[in-house]
Amino acid sequence: MSGARWEGNARHRIRDLFADAGVRGWLHVAELRRPAACVTVDPDEPVPVGSVYKVPLMVAFCRLTDSGAIDPRQRVTLGAADRIPGPTGVSLLQDEVTMSLRDLVVLMMTISDNTAAHVVQRWVGTTAVEAVCQSLGMPDTHIRGGAATTFERLVTETGAPSLSAAMRHLSDNDTTVPEDVYNPLRKASSTPADMARMLRAIWTDRAASAAGCAFMRDVMGRQPWSHRLASGFPHDDVTVSGKTGTFGSMRHEVGVVELADGSAYTAVVFTQAARADSRLPRADAVIGAAARTAVEELRGNEGT
Repeated sequence: MSGARWEGNARHRIRDLFADAGVRGWLHVAELRRPAACVTVDPDEPVPVGSVYKVPLMVAFCRLTDSGAIDPRQRVTLGAADRIPGPTGVSLLQDEVTMSLRDLVVLMMTISDNTAAHVVQRWVGTTAVEAVCQSLGMPDTHIRGGAATTFERLVTETGAPSLSAAMRHLSDNDTTVPEDVYNPLRKASSTPADMARMLRAIWTDRAASAAGCAFMRDVMGRQPWSHRLASGFPHDDVTVSGKTGTFGSMRHEVGVVELADGSAYTAVVFTQAARADSRLPRADAVIGAAARTAVEELRGNEGT
């Protein structure tokens, strides 16, 4: 059976999974060492990525530490003025906190701390992140100021009096969401294919130094969330390292799945739900189900 034929079969099954879960989906799953062996669904279409933007931000940070431009042990004190909204980490605290830049990267990647990412981005700079994306062959990835810019634009786009009011607007199924809210040209955005290239670079020591890439792999392996990508691989002998992203009706995860036999797969799944509810377990779980379907297809056709 030709590669195009079996990929087409898998794509059809994955589209059915997305439809059953009530989402529009985008996907790129590939063998880590043989990227031409892949299963894709609209892999080159730019999508707003939410907190997935923190992956290229982390890569830029590691490159700057490699060059000596940033000391990862530099201690930073965060007060109330440094905080931006978020459901985890420093974003929730009220008193001053002092920690190293490296530990802020750990927080932004493991528990998706928005304030930690905001501060890291101030030190790294948007230009450095864009340069990383260009050097890794990711022309359709742009962070556009990250979470802070996304929040500011969301308030303007919805005409809401505050960010909390804007977020309530997004989660209301009875209201119409302005077109610009999910416009990838106005938000941190990427494509599944671009993010697959970045993951591959991290796992093959090409994104930064070997030590920097080892740090990034370790941090992504410590993400505690298991309701998306990891839900498709619920086995103790499977390692799933990833980064989630959520924005309104969009739920994503990018990561690497490493199986007991030593094989590994980059897995990028973006989704947008038809409903605006903040809790849609099936929309979360389909990310793992779609990735598993693609991995099983690739494993079943090795050598063809």
